[in-house]
Amino acid sequence: MIALAVTILASFNNDTWPPAPPQKAVIRTIIIDAGHGGSDAGAHGDYSYEKDICLDIALKLGKKLEQEFPEIKVLYTRTKDEYPSIKSRADFANANKGDLFISIHVNAAPPVKHTKFAGYKTETYYTGKGKSRKKRSRKVPKYTIYYTDNPSNGTETYIWAADRTEAKGEYVTERISEEVNDSTEYTPDINDPEFKAKSLLWTKRFFDKSLLLATLNEEEFVNGGRVSRGVKQRNEKGIWVLQATAMPSILVETGFITYRPDEDYLNSKKGQEEMATAITKAVIRYSGLGTVQSVGLNTGHKGRLQPSRS
Repeated sequence: MIALAVTILASFNNDTWPPAPPQKAVIRTIIIDAGHGGSDAGAHGDYSYEKDICLDIALKLGKKLEQEFPEIKVLYTRTKDEYPSIKSRADFANANKGDLFISIHVNAAPPVKHTKFAGYKTETYYTGKGKSRKKRSRKVPKYTIYYTDNPSNGTETYIWAADRTEAKGEYVTERISEEVNDSTEYTPDINDPEFKAKSLLWTKRFFDKSLLLATLNEEEFVNGGRVSRGVKQRNEKGIWVLQATAMPSILVETGFITYRPDEDYLNSKKGQEEMATAITKAVIRYSGLGTVQSVGLNTGHKGRLQPSRS
């Protein structure tokens, strides 16, 4: 089967549709998605909401990308406090033939529950029934329950999981088919084995390029002194924008709003500028690279990358 697949791929004519994905990053359009918005505030910290931080960083990122790449079109899923549906964000990116999709978010973690021994209390109970019923007492331990802020902090960059390429491939196939119809008089048969094989190749390349950009992104966060929790793959509900965007796509968790130092940093002009700058640097590096040597980032402490053991 492997030999057959290689033979099929090798037999493709470069002039046929769909064309093979370019080895080098070709970027004409970048879609920037500010997570949440409007009635969907997202996570909240001591004094701020995720939706506002996402929008602030997204707009700053767009400006920096426009300055660095004046020939590239930068589009936004939202530029104000409104809520486009998750589906409409992906549809917008696909309709505008995005070459990169960058979704900005802020992480959150639940408070940590603590149980502390607080001595004993006297508990009354009864034994027996009727005339034999007797009142008794005993000492039982008592506890105080309290909560503290979750110490989780730092950045994460998500990509669509490698084991779910078929789910993303549906959207890749649809986009390729539309582009063929737009540029030629040829109507492709999406069930044709050759077309399916090339669609699979495109989907695999999109995964590789998403991983490349995500890795560079986390490297730039570390270079800027941020704590990196690494590049992670997601395939569960709620990550529709990674599944349904037919292009290399990443979702950036810029920090934890539930960790006060992160919340303060992400609400500051300095922090937002630095985050936008780091992502821009990652895109600059991505635009000139075709491969990456180190993948699967996991950091144990600030400013240092360690290989993931997962």
